[in-house]
Amino acid sequence: MVGAGRVVVGLLVLGLGAAVGTAGTVETAGAATPDASASRSSVSTPSASTVPAPRGAVPQAAAPRAAAVQADASGAAVPDVRARDPFGTWTGTWEAAPSGTAPAHPGASFRNVVHLSVGGGATRVRLTNRLGTAPLRLDAVTVALREAGADAVPGSMRAVTFAGVTAVTIPAGQDLVSDPVPLAVPDGADLLITVHTPGDSGPATYHRAAGQTNYRAPQGNRTADEDGSAYTATTTSWYYVTGVDVLDAQAAGSVVAFGDSLTDGNGSTRDANHRWPDRLAERLGALPSYRRLGVLNAGVSGNRLLRDDVGPSGLTRLDADALSRSGVRVLIVLEGINDIKGTPNATDAGAFEDAYRTLVARAHARGVRVIGATLTPYGGAGAFTAAREAVRQKVNTFIRGGGPFDGIVDFDAAVRDPAQPRRILPGYDSGDHLHFNDAGLRALAEAVDLTALG
Repeated sequence: MVGAGRVVVGLLVLGLGAAVGTAGTVETAGAATPDASASRSSVSTPSASTVPAPRGAVPQAAAPRAAAVQADASGAAVPDVRARDPFGTWTGTWEAAPSGTAPAHPGASFRNVVHLSVGGGATRVRLTNRLGTAPLRLDAVTVALREAGADAVPGSMRAVTFAGVTAVTIPAGQDLVSDPVPLAVPDGADLLITVHTPGDSGPATYHRAAGQTNYRAPQGNRTADEDGSAYTATTTSWYYVTGVDVLDAQAAGSVVAFGDSLTDGNGSTRDANHRWPDRLAERLGALPSYRRLGVLNAGVSGNRLLRDDVGPSGLTRLDADALSRSGVRVLIVLEGINDIKGTPNATDAGAFEDAYRTLVARAHARGVRVIGATLTPYGGAGAFTAAREAVRQKVNTFIRGGGPFDGIVDFDAAVRDPAQPRRILPGYDSGDHLHFNDAGLRALAEAVDLTALG
């Protein structure tokens, strides 16, 4: 039963062989488990009806139950993104795909700053130990609206629970979705997602190139602090957090931007949210609600389509970083340049064609449409050669021809220098002749035909 003033629902585990049963129970050994012995957090978890809505927020929703789950082809339990929760619909509003691991900081509290695309009447967070090598113990997690820096908006701090308790252990190789948190958030809000790791759980799964200043309190459980003064260390990576969903957003679903550093936002101004998916979210935010979409950035700097390198390959991580996210309707794929210019480099354009066909088939099996994006120029960069350029041109010819895609966006045409088409326009070049500055990233976002997104 749900006690007064507390949201208690079943937890969802995204991991091989993990099947979720009734609220608070996990049926498969090895799945993430709440720590039943953990004391309740001192941070309030009021009922939705008692939570004051922040300025600009949508109304609070009643406490929802866990979303439905289904099994993918590998047997992993994943949310059925097309299923409607009895109390409403979940939509993905923010994402950071895991890119690797970093040394843990036992006893520290990490305060992650995340910028939402669409708002909603309640939130839930996605935590990750996907690339870890040992069980990850978290004894406290909180969510709050951000005021400035590491400071929370007074009165907005909420404890995050997992099957009703505040502590959880996530096995290595798995992700975890929290219970719903009764906190309404407006479109474009900044959230603080704070976790405390009481001991050494081994390498920390993180997203290295956040382009965002985040904070660390070196010692102690400071997750409930509204005042951020204890967060004396900073980092430009996101630790342990991989997504945020919102309930009953004024949107028709979400779109995933899937790619490498060009999507991750390398070259953009730090803390400004000027990555091209952020700019796309701004454009979508001006549409009526039945056409609006949340935007999820699944870019990983250094990532490849065909083989593991920085993080698992695009084909390997497709389900976890795109198809299993909440409310996904469309996927925009801009990935392959690291395969062409990396070591060893891919020389067979046919391998890209096969990979794109596989990716699209897997997305279509989930009811997700796929927009193919042409690979952008990098003439003048250190890895550029005429032979590699010939591969890029062949891959782009395939993408422009439509192939298996439901639509295309010609990013190459949007940013190349007409006088030197192997190069980026100087006004869009971040300086390394590969990545884009803020103006170039805006040009990518503006090249997307919003009508093609549904």
